[in-house]
Amino acid sequence: MAVQKRSHKLEKLARIYDDQIAPVWGSRFGKLLLRDLALPERGQILDISCGTGYPLVEVLRRKGDAARVIAIDASSAMLDVARRKVAGAKGVFFRTESPVPRLSFADDVYDLVMCNLGLAEMPSLQQALGDFARVTKLGGEVRCTLPLEGSWQEFHDLYREVLVKHDRHEALDRLDRHVASYPTVEDCEAWLRQAGLEPRVEIDEFSLLFRSSREFFFAPVVEYGPLAEWKEIAGSGQELQDTFWYIKEAIDAYFGGRAFQVTIKAGLLVGKKQARDLAGGLAGGLEDDVSTGRVELLEAASVRAPARVAQGSVRDPGTAELDILEIQEVEGSHDIDYGEIALDAFTDGKARPEHLDRRAAARADAFPGDLGDAALGDAAFGDAAHRADGLDDLDDLDEAATGDRFAPVRGRRPGDDPDDELA
Repeated sequence: MAVQKRSHKLEKLARIYDDQIAPVWGSRFGKLLLRDLALPERGQILDISCGTGYPLVEVLRRKGDAARVIAIDASSAMLDVARRKVAGAKGVFFRTESPVPRLSFADDVYDLVMCNLGLAEMPSLQQALGDFARVTKLGGEVRCTLPLEGSWQEFHDLYREVLVKHDRHEALDRLDRHVASYPTVEDCEAWLRQAGLEPRVEIDEFSLLFRSSREFFFAPVVEYGPLAEWKEIAGSGQELQDTFWYIKEAIDAYFGGRAFQVTIKAGLLVGKKQARDLAGGLAGGLEDDVSTGRVELLEAASVRAPARVAQGSVRDPGTAELDILEIQEVEGSHDIDYGEIALDAFTDGKARPEHLDRRAAARADAFPGDLGDAALGDAAFGDAAHRADGLDDLDDLDEAATGDRFAPVRGRRPGDDPDDELA
């Protein structure tokens, strides 16, 4: 997460994020971060990876007049969007800065350190939390949000079934490692303790709904999110293209006429910084290596506090319980190769490769009872089928959740809704 050189591509990505991704992703995690947040009347607040400015705008609205906020992000294009949102606000300062490998700030400076979704993008979540704790004052608080274990599970189940069905064992191993990279509540609690923080982890969930496989893969929250990693799992060349043909057909065959729903498990990590002589068994000890920026984690307690399940929801008040995400025709802007690879299965005019039909025919001859590659249903995708139970037909959802949902969300500033939770 180095400081990103300014470019037209990054400026466009900042606009896309703020207009089309933040309303269904960043703002939902941001609302969770704000839950029960007590802001200081005076003192220092650090917003790490502040993006385009949510929940920063809410923090500025609610903080005391004497409190000061430092907001950093590796993308100056993102910071420009945030600056425009808070133009005229007092007590806020922006810096184009990456938190990797180490924050540039001195120890014990901030009363509150917050990071909405930036933690998951850092090379080491454990080391990053240790660094966040380093710059926090004794008695201060660290708050971070990130997706937890179980996020995107419906898609991961379908992906796994496709790989198993077609004997893609190496790709299956890569998928399992990817799924395992989403932390558990227990992981988060342990990392907070090791950073010398009294841990609290809250979990909540929300659902994303898509009309088809095409709309799923072209929705900005997917295209600019986990899609590049999903492509890398599939392999390269024709192997990658064939795998996504199978995935497309699996989604459309089973969910044809119904919406494809995926669940996101949102996690809020809250840690209160303890004095070393008071933390005792909670943190063990911390040894700060200033020369390398590494925080050596010497000892962690074996006792775990139970996870606190958040009450309420991160959904916007007054919106439909399930929102259909319409396809967004936007250009790709990934900086890595896999993000730039076009998927043949979703390219207009591309026909299904003949070799896939030959494979399906050969499989049908060898296994007469098999459903084949082009008609995959309950028998092939049992796990995903169970999760689809209870979904309404798209016609029933049109009135409650349509493509128009983005217009009012983009026009509303955080905090304008009187039903928003107050810290």
